[in-house]
Amino acid sequence: MAILETTTTTFESDVLKSDLPVLVDFWAPWCGPCKALTPIVTKLADELVGKVKVVKLNVDDCPEIAGKYSIMSIPTLLIFVGGAVSDQLIGLVQKDKIMDKLNKHI
Repeated sequence: MAILETTTTTFESDVLKSDLPVLVDFWAPWCGPCKALTPIVTKLADELVGKVKVVKLNVDDCPEIAGKYSIMSIPTLLIFVGGAVSDQLIGLVQKDKIMDKLNKHI
């Protein structure tokens, strides 16, 4: 699987210092829509190997990062380019909508 689990200690190296655009999935194990989004995110990760890094961040385990990026509801997808947030999608979104945002950065 091409999805990386990131934490407070690895977020900077996994996301902020990545040479590739990074899709970060902010989620929690108790979140139903998050679970529904997982297969979509997994498919994207498999299809975009070498083009986009796909990372999951558990908001329960890393509340300070979720707070830093003002994550108010999950699932939230943030796209980071060059260490900065360039796009955001909130809720259970379809694969083509995510790809529309990612294609700007690939």
